[in-house]
Amino acid sequence: MSETTDLLKKIIRTEPIQQRSSARITLLLDAAAEIISEHGIEGLTTSDVATKSKSSVGVVYRYFPNIRSLLQALAARNMERFMERLEVAIPPEPARWANGLDSAIDCYVDMMRTEPGFRAIRFGDIIDDRLLEPDVNSGGMLAQLFMSLLIDHYGFTKSDDLMFRLEVSVEVSDALLKRAFQHDPAGDERFIERSRDLVRAELGLVSA
Repeated sequence: MSETTDLLKKIIRTEPIQQRSSARITLLLDAAAEIISEHGIEGLTTSDVATKSKSSVGVVYRYFPNIRSLLQALAARNMERFMERLEVAIPPEPARWANGLDSAIDCYVDMMRTEPGFRAIRFGDIIDDRLLEPDVNSGGMLAQLFMSLLIDHYGFTKSDDLMFRLEVSVEVSDALLKRAFQHDPAGDERFIERSRDLVRAELGLVSA
């Protein structure tokens, strides 16, 4: 999770050393996420974030110089929360690699259903293709996360082919899961299950 933590520090103007500052940043991000859930990204304004968080516009600007930096911080927090959920969801001795990837999809789907603003922001792909790392977009970062999962828990061997198939799986799954929630806040199970099938098929071609 160090990548997302470092990104948050870069985006936020004032380092949240004191607990009070950290709580204020959380409040601002929560307010922004709720506004996005209600009105979409286009409806997000600094003044509305200030009002909803019971802060002043000056306080918002103290931590985030513009709306873009606020959106980036939300995307980074989403990635961090996804990683935290996945760490809990993966059992110490999982039965099969497919179960581990199913757990990842379950975590993603749960965030789509419960995390304010996540359906619009997700991990930042709609903000900046090179958001989280200078040379890796959010999809590539997820692929790296899943490769570590397969290597550490299921005995896969690191390879360019594995990385490529994971990147394909992430891109396809993200598109299908986005479509699943386009008209259904609970998610269309047909698209969710199809994303599982396609990931299993793609990764099934790689020898552990």
